[in-house]
Amino acid sequence: AVRVVRQHLSYVSSGPFQWAIAEGLAAPQSYWDSFRADLQAKRDLFTNGLRSLGFQVIASEGTYFVSTDVEAMGYVDGGTFVNEAAHRAGVVAIPHSALCSNPDVGAPFVRWAYCKQPSVLTEALDRLSRL
Repeated sequence: AVRVVRQHLSYVSSGPFQWAIAEGLAAPQSYWDSFRADLQAKRDLFTNGLRSLGFQVIASEGTYFVSTDVEAMGYVDGGTFVNEAAHRAGVVAIPHSALCSNPDVGAPFVRWAYCKQPSVLTEALDRLSRL
């Protein structure tokens, strides 16, 4: 039974999602235009805010994540930064080192999700300004 499940997961891992994908592809272009504009506005709000706080922002062109280099904020380790941001400001992010096979490669980088309501992004920026 495990072998059968593994085979289906290996070769058709998105099988259950194909119905949802088909529905999305059938959506009118106006839906996707609106979706894209909404994410771009959130990206711009959050990345501009991070820049105004002194973060070095790495431009995001295809996800709902934005990465920053926290060395300009006085940190050499993204893990230390995200722990302090969570405890002192109540804002969470993911250190790139947790996503790398060699943690040293991602050490000074932090990944943020901006697929939130604008009010949540604004609140996060306000909290981060107090760090």
